[in-house]
Amino acid sequence: MIQSEKQKLRGDEEVVKELCMANGVSYEKIAQDGSSVSSLEVFFSGYPRMVGLSFFPRLCQLTVVGQNISHIQGLDCCPLLQELWLVECQLTGISGLQNCLQLQKLYLYDNQISEIENLELIINLQVLWLNNNCITHIEGLNTLQKLKELNLADNNIEKIGHSLDPNVNLQNLNLSGNKISSFKELTLLAHLPHLRELGLKDPQSTPNPVCLLCNYATHVLYHMPGLQRLDTYDVSSKQVKEAAESTVMKKMMYYNMRVRTAQRNLAETQASLMEQKKTLLQLPEECIRTLNYALKNLECELSEVQASCRTSARTCEDGASPLMKGSADSGDISADISRDPSLEHKMLSKMEALRERLRVWSRRLEEIEAWYEQELAHATNRKEYMVHFLLMELETVGNIRFEEGCSTDPWFIPCYDLLLSRFSATDYKVHGITGIKINRIIRIHNRALRLRFEDKLHTLLASEESAVFSQNYKRWLEYLFYVSDPERTSERNETLYVPEEGFKTAEKYKALGRESAVPLSNSLSVTEQPRIEYTLRQASQGNSKQSADRIPFRHGQIIVSKVFLGHSLPVRQGEPVDSSNYPKAQSVYRSVNTKPNSSKTHSGPECSPRRRQWFVFDDELVLPEYIIDFEYIAKDQGTDEPPPNDISLDKEVLNMEPMLNPRPKMLSLDEKTLLNVARANVLSQITVLNLHGNSLNKLKEISCLTALRHLTISFNEFTRLDDISHMPNLEFVDASFNHLVTLDGLRGLGRLKQLDLRWNKLTKAREETAVLRKHTPALLKLDTRHNPWHRPESVRMTILGRLMTLTHLDDVLVAEEEAAAAVQMAAGSKINQASLLAHSRTNSERPRSLSLLSAAQLLCQLSPAPWGLNRELEPGWTAKITALNLDSQRISKLTNLDKLVNLRWASFNDNDISKVEGLDNCLHLEELSLNNNCISTLDGLSKLHCLNRLRVNGNQLSCLDASVLDQLPNLHFLSVENNYIRSMHGIQRARSLLELYIGGNHISTTRDIYYLKGLTNLIILDLYGNPLVEKLENYRIYVVFQLPSLKALDGIAVEVTECENAKDVFGGRLTPDMVAEKLGHSNYSDITNLTLQSCSIRMVDLAPADLFHNLRSVNFEHNNLTSFSGLIYLPNIKALCLNHNHIESILPRQKAQAHLTNRQILYHKVNSSGYGQQSSSKGNREAGTTDSLEPLMGSLEVLHLSHNGISNMANLQLSRLTNLKALFLQGNEISQVEGLEGLYRLRELVLDRNRIKVLTENSFIAQNVLLELHLAENRIRELNHLEPLTELRKLFLSMNKLQDIAELEKLEVLPSLTELSVVGNPVARRSLHRPTVVLRLSRLQVLDGVMVTLEERTRAELLCTEAPPYSQCPGASVPAMDLSLPGLLPLMSRNTPLRGMGLSGGLQNFLMHDILPCNADEAQPHDTSKYKKHKHGSAARSSQAEITFRHMRRTGSSLPTTGLLADGNRVIITYPNQEQDSRFPNGAAPKPPPM
Repeated sequence: MIQSEKQKLRGDEEVVKELCMANGVSYEKIAQDGSSVSSLEVFFSGYPRMVGLSFFPRLCQLTVVGQNISHIQGLDCCPLLQELWLVECQLTGISGLQNCLQLQKLYLYDNQISEIENLELIINLQVLWLNNNCITHIEGLNTLQKLKELNLADNNIEKIGHSLDPNVNLQNLNLSGNKISSFKELTLLAHLPHLRELGLKDPQSTPNPVCLLCNYATHVLYHMPGLQRLDTYDVSSKQVKEAAESTVMKKMMYYNMRVRTAQRNLAETQASLMEQKKTLLQLPEECIRTLNYALKNLECELSEVQASCRTSARTCEDGASPLMKGSADSGDISADISRDPSLEHKMLSKMEALRERLRVWSRRLEEIEAWYEQELAHATNRKEYMVHFLLMELETVGNIRFEEGCSTDPWFIPCYDLLLSRFSATDYKVHGITGIKINRIIRIHNRALRLRFEDKLHTLLASEESAVFSQNYKRWLEYLFYVSDPERTSERNETLYVPEEGFKTAEKYKALGRESAVPLSNSLSVTEQPRIEYTLRQASQGNSKQSADRIPFRHGQIIVSKVFLGHSLPVRQGEPVDSSNYPKAQSVYRSVNTKPNSSKTHSGPECSPRRRQWFVFDDELVLPEYIIDFEYIAKDQGTDEPPPNDISLDKEVLNMEPMLNPRPKMLSLDEKTLLNVARANVLSQITVLNLHGNSLNKLKEISCLTALRHLTISFNEFTRLDDISHMPNLEFVDASFNHLVTLDGLRGLGRLKQLDLRWNKLTKAREETAVLRKHTPALLKLDTRHNPWHRPESVRMTILGRLMTLTHLDDVLVAEEEAAAAVQMAAGSKINQASLLAHSRTNSERPRSLSLLSAAQLLCQLSPAPWGLNRELEPGWTAKITALNLDSQRISKLTNLDKLVNLRWASFNDNDISKVEGLDNCLHLEELSLNNNCISTLDGLSKLHCLNRLRVNGNQLSCLDASVLDQLPNLHFLSVENNYIRSMHGIQRARSLLELYIGGNHISTTRDIYYLKGLTNLIILDLYGNPLVEKLENYRIYVVFQLPSLKALDGIAVEVTECENAKDVFGGRLTPDMVAEKLGHSNYSDITNLTLQSCSIRMVDLAPADLFHNLRSVNFEHNNLTSFSGLIYLPNIKALCLNHNHIESILPRQKAQAHLTNRQILYHKVNSSGYGQQSSSKGNREAGTTDSLEPLMGSLEVLHLSHNGISNMANLQLSRLTNLKALFLQGNEISQVEGLEGLYRLRELVLDRNRIKVLTENSFIAQNVLLELHLAENRIRELNHLEPLTELRKLFLSMNKLQDIAELEKLEVLPSLTELSVVGNPVARRSLHRPTVVLRLSRLQVLDGVMVTLEERTRAELLCTEAPPYSQCPGASVPAMDLSLPGLLPLMSRNTPLRGMGLSGGLQNFLMHDILPCNADEAQPHDTSKYKKHKHGSAARSSQAEITFRHMRRTGSSLPTTGLLADGNRVIITYPNQEQDSRFPNGAAPKPPPM
């Protein structure tokens, strides 16, 4: 022993020498020089043990690299050590550092350390490197609060947990090369406020599995916005953080919609179940009502009989006879009883039989209620699963995804058939089950588990001993079933755990008392056996909520997993299932015999279709892929209908003796009736009054009955009990089977002991209880069953908590414990110091968590209350509160909140709050939840200017108060679902809204959508459940069109194709809502003039047209109309201006559906006015006459269709406008005048600037009353077929191609013509035509804008008689000196008003009388002022006049130029440019220059 010690000392001496040599220290002088050495280094060899360090007491830094050191020692003498490097040294543990209290940097990487330990005392440590070791858990760092850098890369760490929470100063953390696979683990790092650098997949290390998941960087950056570097990349820029924030916000919005959809589906399921319940309850309730009515009749009759008998007995004793009015019936009954003493017994027997029948039907009601509760619970359970799955998707940023399948999915049918094929009815014969029904299949997409499964499988196949598997590994893959054993684990927890984390390890299953492997099976009955046995045991003990169901295990849920069975062996008898007993097997199996009581096992091929129970040792080889919800089907599945003999039994009982005669019903009460009913002489004697079975709704006289003790008013029509007040002796009231909606009004019933309120319509338990508490202090028995209570589950506790005198409630004895609990609950329903301490938090920042909970709910869930139980409260502690969660506390009033001046997040869901109040001092409130209360108005929120999120779902709001919303400038989230809102008026004031949830209300008009158009930031809108959704055709694309910024509508993302379809269908569609938006009001009946120019209108749908019954003039210039569309239905329109559109016809021409474009097909989907409503006739010219077409727009008198590109007048179908008096078609491409056959009343026709060449025989065939015709600027060479125009007075033919004077002579067929203009025609050059025209047209008064004077007409006649022969030749010229007209002399213009006004001004007044005078005499031949005012007249020109005319045309001027000829005649020259005619509705026409 001594020898070995000597050898060790010699060895240590050599080691110390090596240490000295490596650091330049003399070994001989080590005792003297060692104390001055502060740093030592040893690399690669020569230092196998940590010895000799005692010679260096002032050592501050020690570096040992590449040595064969197994444990740390020798540092006890180095208290000043600050930096220690023990790298690549084969260390297996951390020890020996307890005296190094000043150690700041510790590097222990590249060792074999498996546990972080013995660091508790080194509280000054700032840097710790433990990378490249064998560490599996982060631990032992709780005291290192100064730690700034931690390197744990390349270990075997799977979980982070809360182990780093104490290290609040940590700035640099490297966890690369570990096995962290869950985003949840990374989320926990958000608790490190100073973390700036994080490594999870450094280039030098293999990445963690979590780094391979989608959105990994986004998730990290969202939860840790303070990070500067992530995996060596710079992530400090603001744009990177904002991109991550935006992505997460979008995902949260998306999943918020998905969760709402799941909740909505549950609401629909509940509504459906409620309808079924109501249907099932109809018969039992009707029978109960009938039986109760008969029972109460008998009770009433029996009481009267007994009272009558007592009265008769007393009368006989007194020897007197009763002399009371109304006692005849009583005497008869007494006589009946005297004749038949058993009558009273019969009545009692019948009453007992009725009560028995009532008990039968009451049980039936309970069965239906139990069925409803069970089905609702199942639906709620399904919803909760789906919501949890959605939240799991959100938390993992989509790396776990759940896909609900349908028959069109390629994987659905195989999975469906798999379960059906593994079901055998014979296994369930004992339970009467014949089949299964699959309700839902959910596919699990877990990227992390799939990668783990594939990695494990590849590793297994790559191993040498598994070479046989790699040949055909798919042979060993199988789909097997798993159901948790409810006796050992919670079925719900297991179903939620497995899809996220995978199956438990074999060790965990062993700890639960099961086999040390994952238990699976290929048979449904084998898998389900533990659950079925457990449920049946619970049902037999009465512990199951589903005990009402004959098959308590009816609903089941099974997980289908992909399993690699590998090398599988049968289970050996008597040997536990453990991998140690089967070292070369990946799984074992146990065959299950189909016959009960048989324990025989079967051997055979590993993947035999026989029913087997499998046990897989490695949980990573089991991949969960599907969750299947199913239910067992029995022979008599469903809610049983009552047996038919129940009805007959009721009839038998009702027909039992005695049969009572029906009494006449009383509609009102007076003193005489009361005395008669009560068999009394005076009112003050009445103590019992039975008014059962009448039609009473008032009891005005009842207050006079001061002695009344017992009152029955069942089966009447009462809605209130106001009249039953201040009756000091009243002890019993039966008000069942009425229509009571409130007890408010009940007063002064100090002795009332029993009150029956069954089968009424009471809904508000708290309010009704408050009335009873105040006015019935002695109440002992109360029955409130069969009322439609709001929140029926809490009614009993609410009543007991406030009516502490009750001994019986709903015919059930009130236990002391129950009453005490209810009183305690009622006491806790007020906001006091205790509730504030329990439910408040003081966090300064909103938690960054992928959760859909409100901030208040989340903070109260994640962090403990800051106030200790015995901790003394500091002054002003309420000012520190930032979050308050008082959900489900039965609060009725918001009080004691005035000192919470820094409150930022508050939640008061599921209470009884009726008014928003008490928040005026909470000026910093950002988020407020008031779901499921009784709030009817938003008053009380006006001062909360910081509020950005508001939830008021499930309340009683009827409107959105604009004045309140106007005071919430930062509100970007508003949820008011399931209220009674009828209009969205006011929402336009919430200008910052991003999300609006207003489903389940009463919004029904499209006008409400227009209130949202001002919300330019709105991206999510939910209107589901409003009448508008069902009422409005093409609702979805209509809303998308009106709100183009929407990203999601009713929980469904808005697709690009929807936006395109919306534009195609609704783009340019004029609706009443659009009119209201343009005009700023919706008083459609007040609109007489409608001007909407340049609004891109394509179609008009002003339905119903009766809204616009006062509309007279319409101006839709510069739009995109191709037809009159819905304008044809406007009943009283007189003037219509559609200039500068694309009108093709009054109605669109019908086309074959097969040839329609996609856009046209979309048009036909919408029943807009004018589309899809064509007449049967064809619109083209080949269709022949349009006389047979139905007339349209019977009130229309003026029509403007200029500049529409019209080329075919026949296609317009103008003949259907039979009342038309003025038609303007200038500036089109018309080549032939046609299609006017039906316009018999037309008086003015404008066809200027078209392409008309000839006038045909039918051009003016029906225009017998036409007074004015404009054909300027066409291509007319001949003037034929004008004979029908017998009343024509004005004809304008300027700028045509009339060359021959003979064409003008044809105008002799126009006997009434008084004005003619041919300026700009070849025939009018140098005005050589005037004498001929004046001579031929004897009634002509104005020619080319110049008055025809008597002198000129006389001169023409003289010239005609003296004319030389050449003058008779066509085109012959006349000497200039004879007929040349002097040049125009400019005059000072006078402001002569032009005829008519613009459409927007006085056109409607212009339309009130005829467009032109009917009588030709109205045009006086010498009224020159009329022709000065006429804007379309063209002046006759001399050479100077023609120059002036050309100048005007060249410059585009449309102003008339007024001048005087040398002979004193006035002339007006006008170039007929554009639509400046006074009849064109562009405002007032330009005035001539002043004279």
